[in-house]
Amino acid sequence: MDDTTAIVSPDNFTTEHKAAKPEAPGDEEAAGWDIGTGSAGWNPQSAEAAAFELPVLTQPGLGVTTTTVTTITQTGGDWSSSLFNVCGDWTTCLLGAFVPCCLDLALAHQYGECLCLPLLPGSTFAMRVGIRERYKIRGSVCEDWTTVYCCYPLAICQMIREMKGRMKSQTYQVSTALECS
Repeated sequence: MDDTTAIVSPDNFTTEHKAAKPEAPGDEEAAGWDIGTGSAGWNPQSAEAAAFELPVLTQPGLGVTTTTVTTITQTGGDWSSSLFNVCGDWTTCLLGAFVPCCLDLALAHQYGECLCLPLLPGSTFAMRVGIRERYKIRGSVCEDWTTVYCCYPLAICQMIREMKGRMKSQTYQVSTALECS
């Protein structure tokens, strides 16, 4: 069996044959020959990697930074404003009286839902139940249904006022810790 040596340089590619001498298994791959990779033959990248094998050095890291954001939300109790308290926010009152569907879109956006949600039947009722559950407001599903289907514009206005009030009163606490490695 002959041993083949390939010399690769930018100018030329030469191959020399010489008599084979026994080698340990795996030496072919270290010299640039890929025997077990499925593409048996000369691989210059493998040869280059074998010739220029450098130790891997790792630098000590600066550490891991952990950031924790805590949201504190007021929960429990009744609705912050009554159903008929329309004088508190004139913009909401006027939108609720003349274009409640636009106010419903704004409510869906504040609630974190898709703007197409108000187009679905029963979605305003579902959002009212969701707001009541999210903020632990006292009430029942029957009260929510009656309010939404009998006093739709007033219910939308009350829900918008509730979302605005709860979002303003949220407090965020941010703490950052650095752990060294």
